[in-house]
Parts: sequence; structure tokens; C-alpha cells
Amino acid sequence: MHAVAAAPPLPMPAPPRRALRLLPLLAVITLLATPPLGGDGSATAADAACGVLVVWAFLRVLRSGERPLSRQAAIVMGLPVTGICVAAMGAADPGTAIAGLGRYLQIFVLVPLAVLLLLRDRDDFRLAASAVVALALFEGGVGVQQYLTRTGASYMGEDIRAVGTFGASDIMGMATVVSCGLLCALGLALDPTPGASRTRRRAALGCAALLLLPLAVSFSRGAWIATSIASIALLLLSGVRRALAVLAVTAAATVVLVGVSGSGTQMLQERLASITQVESAPDQSVTDRYTMWAAAELMWRQSPVTGVGLKGFPDHRDSNSSLALSSGSDTAGAGAAFKRQPLLSPHNMYFLVLSEQGLIGVVTLVGGWAALLVTGVRRLHRARSARTAMDCGLVATGLLTWLLVDFFYGDIGGPSTALTALVLGLAAWWGLARGAARP
Repeated sequence: MHAVAAAPPLPMPAPPRRALRLLPLLAVITLLATPPLGGDGSATAADAACGVLVVWAFLRVLRSGERPLSRQAAIVMGLPVTGICVAAMGAADPGTAIAGLGRYLQIFVLVPLAVLLLLRDRDDFRLAASAVVALALFEGGVGVQQYLTRTGASYMGEDIRAVGTFGASDIMGMATVVSCGLLCALGLALDPTPGASRTRRRAALGCAALLLLPLAVSFSRGAWIATSIASIALLLLSGVRRALAVLAVTAAATVVLVGVSGSGTQMLQERLASITQVESAPDQSVTDRYTMWAAAELMWRQSPVTGVGLKGFPDHRDSNSSLALSSGSDTAGAGAAFKRQPLLSPHNMYFLVLSEQGLIGVVTLVGGWAALLVTGVRRLHRARSARTAMDCGLVATGLLTWLLVDFFYGDIGGPSTALTALVLGLAAWWGLARGAARP
């Protein structure tokens, strides 16, 4: 009798294999919706997942035995380390410096590098972008419910501000997630190449339209401005005719959404009008920002090359601020009691880097972001000339543009900070990875 050979195991289908390989990255995106582990503390489950993501990516590189980065990628990704380390050595408190060093390396070096190493091709990128859209739809749904049921964060005496699961202590969290999800959906929908899936593009455009309402009821002026600029940039990069058509549809959808927003319509109009009044009649929050920006500039003048040291802004704030600065910002609602939060940063990433890291930090950190934007746009133009898929390039360029504009009104901090690292990682993959250049 002849022995019957055992049948070889069936290979796992490609989509499950891809999801399994990207599981740490998808876990970071999913866990962004969870509250901080220590209540109002900064440590979150997403931060812990970031550590797993970094270890996972580097183990895969060691296992493959391949050279993971080109010379250009190694320079751009490693450039921020210089400024961060110099600023850490110049800090007055060693304990605070070490904590700040770890945080800055996590957000601006390690996690973006892990994303760059983990993504293999454009389908990997699309899966990550789709996960961000799914997270934005979830957070946006929670935020709209908060707005309709008046269970959100306090805004002008009413608990109507949509903050999602991030709570009143991180009022920018939901707006950040929704903005990034909207841009991911818009980038996936605007691919002008003939071979792009029409069904996928329509679904993505529908998701982008749904995310307009939670973005509106977040009452975040900075997110509105950054999303508008990034969306216009995406539309122009995908084609002028397409840009005009989509802008017309978006304007009509915005009018409809504002019309059905109920009693909050007047507040939305006042909030939108306040964007043009930041110079003539600024409110207290704008006054505080102007005052802290001036304080950050004074800190830089005292130490122009290296700054006052990492995490040094709070210690030098009062000695460099005018009496116009308030003692803090009020937060309440969304399940939290009234609390006075201290102003520990200038709410402008560029001024924060300038004051704490000086010119060295500006050249290394901000210069690295500029390099990512330039390389990404150049690769996007090459893809357009070769008539290959542009959706990944549009998403990466849109996200990075949003981040660089939003940094004029905010900085890192809070549970949503891990998303900043993922955005930089997606932009780095598109601009620097070898796999992004292949159709």
C-alpha cells in the first residue's frame, strides 16, 4: 500500500496576511479612541502600542536582512535626532529632559521610521488610510451625538462641543482625527488615473462628506483652517476642473449641514466669523496665544542657537510673559467636572521648537518636515506624469500639509499625539520609501 501524502496547508489569502502583518500599526490607530490610562495623564494605550509597533518593525528589518533605508531616507529621518538631543542636554531638569527626549523621539523619529519600514506597497498604505477613515467615522459619530444630546464639552455655556472619546481635557483630539480621516477619504476619492476603482472612490467621497458635520461641531478654528487649505491643495494637485466641481459640491453640502445643525447654527456662524477677528477683536484664548508666542520669541532671543532646553517653556513662561496672559484655560463637560488647565506650551509647534531647541531644532526638525513635503510633491508629480495611481500620494501630501498648517495653531500633547507620528510616517513612506515609487 502506498502512503497518502499529506496535502500542503492552504496559503492564507492576501488581505488577511496583510492585516496580520500590519496589526501593530492598525492597533495604534484603533487604540487612539481609548481614554488615557491614568485619567487625565498623557500615557495612553496608543502610546504603548507605538512601542510595540517600533519593536515589530525593527525585528522585521533584522529578519529580512535587507538594507531598509536609502541614504536620503536615513538623512531625513535621522536629522531631527541632533536637535532633540542637543535640546535635552541643555535642559535644566534632567528628569524632565529624559521624559521629553523619549516623547520627541517617539513622535518625530521612532514611530514615523517604524511606519516607513513596515509598509511594503501602496495596498498597505491604503489599508492604513482606510483605518484612519474608520476611526474618524467612529469619533465623528460620537461627537455628533454629543452635540445633538448636549453631552459634549462646554462651549459658551452649553455642553455642545463635539470632542468624541477624547474628553474635555483634549478638545482638539476629535477634530484632529476627523480632519485626518476626511483628508484620507478625500485623497482616496480624488485619484484621477483611469484604472482607479470607481466604487472605492465613491465610497471614499461619501465618507468625506459625512465627516464634514463632526468637523463643524468641533468648533475648532485651527482644524477648519488647516483642513480647508489641505483640501484645496489636494484638489489642485488632482486637477483644476475636478477642484472646481468638488469645491462647488462641498460648498453646497456645507450649507445643508449648517442648516440642519439646529440651535447651534448661530454659534457656528459666530465661531467662523471670529477667524477674521483675531487681529481686531481677539478673544481671551487668542490673546493668550499671542502672549505665549511673544514669550517664546523672547526665550529664543536669550538662547538663539540651542534654546532654553527641552520641556523648558513652562519654567520660563512667566518671566517672559506680559500681564495679558491668563492663568489657564477652563474645561468642563463631556463627563468631566470643571477644571482649570495651565498653559504649558505656546500652542504653536514652530514657536515651541524655536524657544526650546533654538535654530538647531528649527533646521533639523522643521527642515526634516520641509524635506518630506518636497520629496512627496515631487514623487506625486512623477506619478501623475507616468499615469500611475496617485491616491497614496494625495493622502500623504494632504495629511502633511494639514499637519504643517495646524502646527501654526497647536503643538504636540494629549492622547491624539500618536496620530501626529502616524501622519509623519505615512508622509515619509510616500516621499522616501522605494516601494512607493513602484506602481
